[in-house]
Formats: sequence, C-alpha cells, structure tokens
Amino acid sequence: MFTKTKLTFSAALLASTCLGGAALAESGTVRMVLKDFISTNPNSVAHIERIEAALAEQGHDIDIELVDLPASGYADALGIMLLSGDIPDLIYFQGGDRKIADQDVLEDWRPWIGETEYLKDALYPHNTARLNNYPFLMHVFPLRAQQPVVRTDWLDATGLGAPATVEDYTALLTAIRDGDLDGDGEANTFGTTAGGSLKELNGYLNPAFGITATWLEDGSGGWTHSQISDQERDKLTYYNQLFSDGLLDPEYVTINWEAKEDRFYTGRVGVVSASRPSNVVVYQTKMNTVHPDTTLTLIDPPKGPGGQGLLAVDVSKESRGWAMSALSKNKEAVVALLDFMASPEGQFMEQFGLEGIHHEMEGDQVKVLPELGSWESPFMISASWKPPVDLFPAPAAKYLENTQTYFLPDNAFAFPSDYAAAVDATTNAHNEWAFKFVSGSASFDQWDEYVAAWKAAGGKSLIDYAGQVLQ
Repeated sequence: MFTKTKLTFSAALLASTCLGGAALAESGTVRMVLKDFISTNPNSVAHIERIEAALAEQGHDIDIELVDLPASGYADALGIMLLSGDIPDLIYFQGGDRKIADQDVLEDWRPWIGETEYLKDALYPHNTARLNNYPFLMHVFPLRAQQPVVRTDWLDATGLGAPATVEDYTALLTAIRDGDLDGDGEANTFGTTAGGSLKELNGYLNPAFGITATWLEDGSGGWTHSQISDQERDKLTYYNQLFSDGLLDPEYVTINWEAKEDRFYTGRVGVVSASRPSNVVVYQTKMNTVHPDTTLTLIDPPKGPGGQGLLAVDVSKESRGWAMSALSKNKEAVVALLDFMASPEGQFMEQFGLEGIHHEMEGDQVKVLPELGSWESPFMISASWKPPVDLFPAPAAKYLENTQTYFLPDNAFAFPSDYAAAVDATTNAHNEWAFKFVSGSASFDQWDEYVAAWKAAGGKSLIDYAGQVLQ
C-alpha cells in the first residue's frame, strides 16, 4: 500500500541518465500528439507559436510539431500509430498506455522531474503517488472529486449554516424538504439527488462512515473489500434513512446528469454534487439564468463516526496523461518544454488562453473575457502557481482547495486480466443490492445473503488475491 507523500528519486537512476535540466539551453524538434489539439485548429497553432517564441527568448531552440489524430476513436488511432513504429516524442494517452509501456517504449518521468526548476513543484499529491507506482504517465491537473453544493440563499433561509457533521447534513436536507424554499406552496422538494448512481453521494460521505479505501482490514489480520464491509452496511443504512424520509430523490438511480441539474435549477432538490471546479461555475451560471444573483456554497465533506474526507483516490496509476518516448532523441527538449509550461509564464498562457480571445491586457492588469470558459489548458495546471486574478468564483476555488485538503490515497491495485470477469460481476452484484437496500426492497437482515452472493460472483477470488498483494 502506498504511504509516501513525496517523490523519491533513485540516485543510481539519476547518475545513469543523461539529464539536460530545464535551466540549460535545449534544441531540437518535439513531435507531440494530443487529442483535439491539432494543426488545423487556429487556437492550437497560436498557442504553440507563442510557446516556441517564449522558449526562444530563454535560449531554447525548440520546434514543436503537432501530430494530428482524429478526436473520434483517438485512443485506437494512437495505438495503431505507435504499434506501426511511429512514436512521437511526447504522447498523450487516454488509455492503452500499459501495453506500450510493457514494450519498454515509455520513459520513467521521475529522474527527469527531479532536475526541473518548476515541474517538480507543479505536481499534486495524487500525481506524486501515481508516479511512484507507475512512472510512465503524468497528468498534472487537479483531482476530480464529487463535492456537494447548495444555493447560498437556501442555506441562509434554513438558518443552520454549512453542515459540519453527518447529523448537520441530515438536518440541512430536512430543512430543505420542509421549508418550501422555492415558494411554490407545495411539498415537492427533495434534499438531494444523484445522476444515476450512489457514486455522487459516496464521493463525500464514504470516509464519514469509515470507508477510507477499497480494501479494509477485517479485524483478524486479513482484508475485506469495502463493498461488503460493515462500514458499507452502515452507510447504506444511512442512505436508506434518507430515502425513507423523503430526503433523497427516489428517482436518483434512473435520472442522468442533465435531469439532476435541471432539478437543482428549478428547486426540486437542494443539494447536488459537482465533479470538477468547472461544474461549479456552470451550475452557478445556469442557476443565474433562472435566479439572477444567486450564489452557491460548496459544502465540506461532513464528519461522521468514521472520519471526514473525500472518496479515496486510486493512486495505482494515471488513467490518462503525458508520456515521453524512451526512443526519443530529444528528451531534454521535451523536459524543457514541460518545465516551461509549469513556469509562471507558461502557466499564464495555459490558464488564461490567448490574448484578445480569452483575455485582454489593460496595462499590467488582466481582464478575463467570457470566451475563457471555452479554453482548456492542454498541457497542465500547476499545483503551485497562483494566478494574478481569480479564475474561479469562491465556491469553485474552494473546490480546488478541498481536493488537496481532503485528499485520501486508496490502496486499490490493478488485477490481472483473468480477474476481469470477477471484478465486473462483483461490481454488478454490489450495485444491484445497494439499490435494493437503499430503496427498502431488501431488508438489512439479508446482508449476509448479499455478501454470499458477492463472494459467489467472484469476490472470494478477489479477496484471496488482495491478501497476497496487501500482506
């Protein structure tokens, strides 16, 4: 299980690898491939040209060449290209990287990062953990984590303040249900809902019930899966209470994200979750089209009998991100490019977009334009750089802070491919039974029946394998 909190670098590896270091002038052509970032997109080309110019001012003669691949089926097209022997210097993966890494085609990022000026400080805690477990992919972006938001005027109307505990959270949902806060004279508002599954609630309630990892110690020196743990039963009992009391929308399992948001804007529910800071911005923007000047409050994950935090994060590897070709003849140039992108100048370019389109300069002052909402940082968003003006409203900024404050590394690991059927079957068994428990169609007296079904679906073999990995 991963316990380190800082990147560690092998002295032998550092000594045996030729590291250019971003402080040295580098030159060469960096061929890079990134989904939706292609040579026919004027904004992509403009971004690359100004990066090249800024690098040249620092003494780097680096030419960045974009490799175009279709957005539809990008992962498959990338795999075909790489397997044909056409391997760019800098590669953005959205899956399919492991089979390439197994052929020793991808470079270990860690020794290179250790020699950089800015990149080494740009990483988030989850980046550090994942690189130590799988050093071939790097994705320097904030975590995505489900976090709850509520209308500030509704929160104020309840007179309760932001909830600090699970009991406080229940009280808030109850006040929303009973308060007729939308003023329509009808008892038709639920406390909260979710967009199709319990994952959105789990994102900020799991740790409150002691579900702090995928695998939990069973009290006898062994391990059990959290899906069949006593902690899971306690959490589902709480969800059942919310459901029975009319605090949880009974249609949470059948609606999609669009329906969830619509219920939020129209006053059918009071609390919904956001999976990224931009979601919070979108929620507030759309809410203002219905209720002008209404702001949102982001709620901290409530503290419960098991603790407090956000859903434990899989740190076994990045699911997507940048890889550097081990066959590249321009590795120093690749690292110099990424180190620049992590620098204050590079981060300004990355996060504020193009001047005249996404922002304007009024002397030394930055004016953000509405079009910035359509700009996506292609390379990275550094954990250490502070923008000169606020890029996000307060609740979205708090979202980012909370992803680090409440970060919890998971002990999940990748199973061999021959366990795939068992993983799918146990997940399906859990989802089916969880809905039955929450909705009341199954009694908690049937918990042992559920556990037996989960184990029969392949769970026993998963537990046995986990015992070998986690010992």
